Amino acid sequence: VSHTVFLLSMFRFFLTCHFSIPLRIYTGKYNISSALDLAPLRQVALTSDGNGLSLASDPTGTVNFLDMVNNLQGDSGRGYYIEMSIGTPAQKLNILVDTGSSNFAVAAAAHPFITHYFNTALSSTYQSTGRNVAVRYTQGNWEGELGLDRVSIPKGPNGTIIVNIAAILSSEGFFLPGVNWQGILGLAYPMLARPDSSLEPFFNSVVQQLGIPDIFSLQMCGAGLSASSAADPAGGSLVMGGAEPTLYRGSVWYTPIVEEWYYQVEVLKLEVGDQNLDLDCREYNMDKAIVDSGTTLLRLPVNVFNAVVEAITRSSLIQDFSSGFWDGTKLACWMKGETPWRFFPKLSIYLRATNSSQSFRITILPQLYIQPITDVDGTLDCFRFGVSSSANGLVIGATVMEGFYVVFDRAQRRLGFALSSCAVNGGAALSEIAGPFSAADVAANCSGGAPKEPLLWVISYALMAVCALILIILLLLLVLPCRRRDRSGEITDESSLVRHRIK
Repeated sequence: VSHTVFLLSMFRFFLTCHFSIPLRIYTGKYNISSALDLAPLRQVALTSDGNGLSLASDPTGTVNFLDMVNNLQGDSGRGYYIEMSIGTPAQKLNILVDTGSSNFAVAAAAHPFITHYFNTALSSTYQSTGRNVAVRYTQGNWEGELGLDRVSIPKGPNGTIIVNIAAILSSEGFFLPGVNWQGILGLAYPMLARPDSSLEPFFNSVVQQLGIPDIFSLQMCGAGLSASSAADPAGGSLVMGGAEPTLYRGSVWYTPIVEEWYYQVEVLKLEVGDQNLDLDCREYNMDKAIVDSGTTLLRLPVNVFNAVVEAITRSSLIQDFSSGFWDGTKLACWMKGETPWRFFPKLSIYLRATNSSQSFRITILPQLYIQPITDVDGTLDCFRFGVSSSANGLVIGATVMEGFYVVFDRAQRRLGFALSSCAVNGGAALSEIAGPFSAADVAANCSGGAPKEPLLWVISYALMAVCALILIILLLLLVLPCRRRDRSGEITDESSLVRHRIK
């Protein structure tokens, strides 16, 4: 890590008296290493929540949720991953949990940034399908071959299943230095699967073969961690088949899944502190708003991001902040012990409730979006801005998810949010949920963005058919009056098909 530090001018603020905040900007590369000492979880009787959500653990059956508690390792910077056993005999690999894609893919060749990989030749049950596959993400991409093999999760549902596996043979920018995972577990819907939606995703196979409810829930425990703390992973829990009550506090608040590709939701408005951004609600959902554990930050459409930065600057005690901090190119550093969180406002996202005339609010405190990254020379603590601009929609990533226990209730096409039992720092909760609120002041449909992939394909083919018909008519008009005309000319269609919209 570079230790070059640029000292900015001192900032003076007024509350009831003057505050002098030593702020520095740190540039250069940095690694993230953080941990959390979790208090023992209380053991409670497990019951149904009355809304059809599976909560009951059956110790003798395929679903025992307490066995899945703390089955994740990692943090938001390095990703959250789960140990899986693949092939016969079993080869153990750590697999990144990603709700923003739908392929189960594992390294199947050596790579300088990973310690081991899945050797298909050593598995007697591996079967290649002979099909190639390639996936591109916001960061990185990989290529490989599709196959089938047996998989089990030591701290997951009991049983072994046969699933589609993409064996990664080459990649670029996908495996990163310092990560401790060797593959990715895409938990989204078939529409995002590559090479096409006929490829059954991993969780669909689990539900089909083990007979568990079509629900999973996710707790990510990296909230408010200091990079200078112990190096052990923060971890969390991926509960397949329902929700584990010991992992959250209070009630679960539900928002409908707008469309089953990504986990797309409908955002009605954003607030910075008590300031409503007052944007048209379609701005928040252009071109989609999704919940994605594989994205580190809270990503906002450009107009929304600019409005948030302006509102934070206006409401915080730091009026003349470096633009490099907001755009992610610089870190802000304070003297050790001078934590900056009290100088920043809360951020709130309003989601439409299952009762469409109502909404509820999920709120994150500054500890979740002003994120500790590293220390410099033992004298400075440096932080990054956990929000970024996005060219392809609003993404509720780990920055927000670490404050909540998120229930992916696919059976009832809804996402649930509850206060996470591990989103606590120094005895204080780092997140809030409130509601219900009236949604009468917003549009009936805030998700009226660009048409989604299947519709775009239909439109594309329809337009191509119309163009082809027009070309045929023009050819007939040209050829019929003068049949001696040379037909050697070639007609080409240079229009491009609609690109797959992936992470």
